[in-house]
Amino acid sequence: MSELLRQHIEKITPLSDEEFTYILSHFVVKKYKKHRFIVQENEGVTYDFFVTKGLLKSAFTNLENGKEHILQFAWEDWWITDYQAYFNQTKASLGIECMEEVEVLALSLHNRDKLCAELHKIEHFFRRKSNAGYVALQRRILSLLNSSAQQRCDQLLATYPQLFQRVPKTLIASYLGVSRETLSRLTK
Repeated sequence: MSELLRQHIEKITPLSDEEFTYILSHFVVKKYKKHRFIVQENEGVTYDFFVTKGLLKSAFTNLENGKEHILQFAWEDWWITDYQAYFNQTKASLGIECMEEVEVLALSLHNRDKLCAELHKIEHFFRRKSNAGYVALQRRILSLLNSSAQQRCDQLLATYPQLFQRVPKTLIASYLGVSRETLSRLTK
């Protein structure tokens, strides 16, 4: 579990054993069952989660029509939380649900800030991860605005083929912004 985090960080910056032991001491190991929410809408958000096992989805539910809008899936070697609520210490606007049994390493904002203040390597790591997240978010928004449903589906399948093995088609359709029937046509 911890080795995955170390490998993840060391893709960006090398760490000594002592540095990694110190970093790891700021995380909490958490395990959740399938269908459990680790973040619920309108509640506080305590942690940013690094996934070591399992699959989660982040979604917003429109209260007007009850429609769920999926923002993100996260599996092993990914981070997930409601970042607006986490960084601003406000109530969550997203729900994050376990699609499988999940194990995570959870990092509080206090501990994240502490690590970043004490270790330039970790501040550099999180800056690089944030930058990559901004780029991915921009790509996703532009894809939703400018790409056809077929193009979005093809891109998702090419980038994350394992998603189609682990996630029900109705949820993939929601993520792509199409109906389940449309997704069936697109994947034939």
